[in-house]
Amino acid sequence: MSFDLLKERRAQVVRNSRDAVVALDCNKASAAGSVSQRACTFCGSRVVLYPIADALHLVHGPVGCAAYTWDIRGALSSGPELHRISCSTDMREREVVFGGEQRLEASLRRLIAQHVPRAAFVYGTCIVGVIGDDVPAVCKRVEVDVGIPVIPVLAEGFRGTKRDGYNAACGALLALIGTGDTAGVTPHSINLLGDFNVAGESWIIRKYFEEMGIEVVSVLTGDGRVDEIRRAHGARLNVVQCAGSMTPLAKAMQERYGIPFIRVSFFGIEDTADALYRTAERMDSPEVMGRARALVSREISRVLPDLRACKQHLAGKRAGLYVGGAFKAFSLVRALRQLGVSVVLAGTQTGSREEYEELQAVCDENTVIVDDTNPLELASFLVEQDVDVFIGGVKERPIAYKLGIGFCDHNHERKIALAGFEGALAFAREVRATATSPIWNLMPRRRRTVTTAMGD
Repeated sequence: MSFDLLKERRAQVVRNSRDAVVALDCNKASAAGSVSQRACTFCGSRVVLYPIADALHLVHGPVGCAAYTWDIRGALSSGPELHRISCSTDMREREVVFGGEQRLEASLRRLIAQHVPRAAFVYGTCIVGVIGDDVPAVCKRVEVDVGIPVIPVLAEGFRGTKRDGYNAACGALLALIGTGDTAGVTPHSINLLGDFNVAGESWIIRKYFEEMGIEVVSVLTGDGRVDEIRRAHGARLNVVQCAGSMTPLAKAMQERYGIPFIRVSFFGIEDTADALYRTAERMDSPEVMGRARALVSREISRVLPDLRACKQHLAGKRAGLYVGGAFKAFSLVRALRQLGVSVVLAGTQTGSREEYEELQAVCDENTVIVDDTNPLELASFLVEQDVDVFIGGVKERPIAYKLGIGFCDHNHERKIALAGFEGALAFAREVRATATSPIWNLMPRRRRTVTTAMGD
């Protein structure tokens, strides 16, 4: 690298080589002082469970924890929007000193009576873990009285990484799954795990499966409903979109209920087609497979001309990406390559060692691959690699703009659906509009590059 890394970070950054796969040190607590882009364990649990729209989500802790994670997914609902209310017990100094269990129980009873949810999730925060409030005991008392599931989510921020928060959320979902009636679930049925209906993407994917003749029993957790989740154990197959957050749940359901799972992606036309074909194969139905082929053929024929037009403007451009999970990174690399864009920087917050090995396999020679990075590193990589467009989330946007680099939001807050075939086209158009905008040639760094190239 052309700059010095913190000593604790050196094993988490590699430059890709076709000659050898280098194992990244990953899935560990962020280095102290590095100001990591990664969220805390509590936040990891919230982003998974938050889209369940008819459940109450109560954060037991200071109000700042609830404020920080309010609307964190931007998940849309086709009906109730109880998840859009950010509820907190608003712990103050008194509760920190004398305990917050009474405040928690009173808050739960009042909110349940007011909103009549189908279930309630209670999130423990750092201060709760420090003072030792017995959150499960409070939840159990309230559940007996009110007659709905009241589920503790013990994911205090300091417990580990964001991935540990995913695991806590999966445990909470398991408390619901298996408690509902599976009568009427068809043989050709799936659960869609790890899609959170950002900008309505769950609706796009559900529409594909319905056209193929496949019943979607539940989406965990985009546009989620408690009663659908309770009967999820009746599905024939689990289709896992976000492997980082939902693979633990898929494995637990396979062990407990015998439901197999496949890991897929719906970003990019290649991965979307592959996901639909692989799901159809598991249904063991020529009719379902025939419908899948017809759907894929029609949709690719519809979007391919426009994708080719985008490629004419993007050929030779260089991209960097930093996303939450590794499976999204794989798909982005493939989708960008199809547009003629080379990925020169790729990183994730929660990738595993095996996932980083796969990421190295799909990336080009000399691509910088990084785990759990920080703003200083990102800025240095973006300049060193001469990136034209950076793809990330809300925390990465200011870094790109301060450097005079185009930015595309591929995270929770975006308003444009990027999944499926129509999403692939929307993504291509956004990258083209961003990477080819003449505004970037007016930025100081770009202006030096242009004048040097012109021999000025």
